[in-house]
Amino acid sequence: MSQTGASDDIPPSLSQPHQELSSQSIAVATSDGARQRRKIAELEEKLQVLESGQAVKQRETNYYVSKGRAIRRIVTLFDGIEDLIVENDRRCEDEPDENVTPNQERLQSGYIALNHTLPWFHPRVTDLEYDDYLQMLKKIRQGADSARGDDISKLKSLVTDWVNHELKPNPTIDPDDKTCRGFINDACGRLLCPTKLDWGNPIVRAGIRDYAEGYVVTEMSWPAFMYENYTADSDNLEKGLFKSSLLVQAFKAIFTSPSSAKEVANEGDGADTIANNQHAKMQLFYGKKVKTHVAQIINMHKVTPRLIAYVSCQLHFALSSVTSWHTVDGDFDYIPFWNTIVDFFEWPPGHTARRKTEQLLAWWKRKVFGTSHRAELSAGAKAKMSVNALARQRVQEDDAISIQTNAFLMPVTLQCLLPLASTLT
Repeated sequence: MSQTGASDDIPPSLSQPHQELSSQSIAVATSDGARQRRKIAELEEKLQVLESGQAVKQRETNYYVSKGRAIRRIVTLFDGIEDLIVENDRRCEDEPDENVTPNQERLQSGYIALNHTLPWFHPRVTDLEYDDYLQMLKKIRQGADSARGDDISKLKSLVTDWVNHELKPNPTIDPDDKTCRGFINDACGRLLCPTKLDWGNPIVRAGIRDYAEGYVVTEMSWPAFMYENYTADSDNLEKGLFKSSLLVQAFKAIFTSPSSAKEVANEGDGADTIANNQHAKMQLFYGKKVKTHVAQIINMHKVTPRLIAYVSCQLHFALSSVTSWHTVDGDFDYIPFWNTIVDFFEWPPGHTARRKTEQLLAWWKRKVFGTSHRAELSAGAKAKMSVNALARQRVQEDDAISIQTNAFLMPVTLQCLLPLASTLT
């Protein structure tokens, strides 16, 4: 074949010099539809990646918000999470300081409570970049404030039902109108009145309502609703403090369901809570969905000082005439009120006072969670119980029989093996 014939077989687009070729000149023709389908597939893949990332971020946000709901309740009602972190960092960086202030001690105790409540918090704070760290705190704070608001709404109507039922005021307290509460209402006024004053005295009632000298109500006086039977012993002010039925009802309404709050007057000591928990476990065992209460969600098995302080502030606010949450209600400041309650439990002045607070917290645990101590049993105590003891005895008996059997068979086996060994030798 001649060279001319060979060149005739080469497509014109490929017969040009190499340097003159373009990407378009060597393209293999493809239909418009096929190209568009591939572009659409690529865009859909990119969109899926973006949506997946957004979904991950949304799940992370929801997680932080949900976990943050425990903060105001268990850790601190007023301090910022940043303040707790700063105090812990200060203690890590500075030499031990003997002149630590009560507020610094309270902040550090709060940081410890925070890490007990959210065990993942400290490691995550250490690993996160600063911007991610700020976003995490923002979401946790959002959840914390949201939970406080939900508890305010829950107690708004429940408290009026309890007070109307127990004190039977005439007229009854309107559950929808908060402005008619506080000291202008005789029933609420009796519960908010400092125990050193006699609300039954018309002069006292008028003095409190007029903010007269000697009748100004501040957080420096214990309100009557904090005491058992709403009465204090002036010679023993600790007697009955934090034991009012209304306070227990508010606690149970927030943490173990409003229905459980009905069972406080009798000596059931949280029997309903135990029954409800057992029922919930059975439902879960059979794969059924159950509505869990706050204490179950946050894995709470005991009552702490900060929980009592939180509920005390919530109950005081529910009895007041203030319609929106503020740290100060007239002359009553909630921040030092919360601090005073926490310090009462966490910083007792001596051994006797500490023993009394421990007994009081044990009383609270019985009232809220019942008399079951199953979760507190140590491994040693469980090992001594008859079920485990029987299991050990059965193993020991089986081992003893095995030893006896081996002891009997060993000589017989040797007698059988000796003739065989002699023949081999």
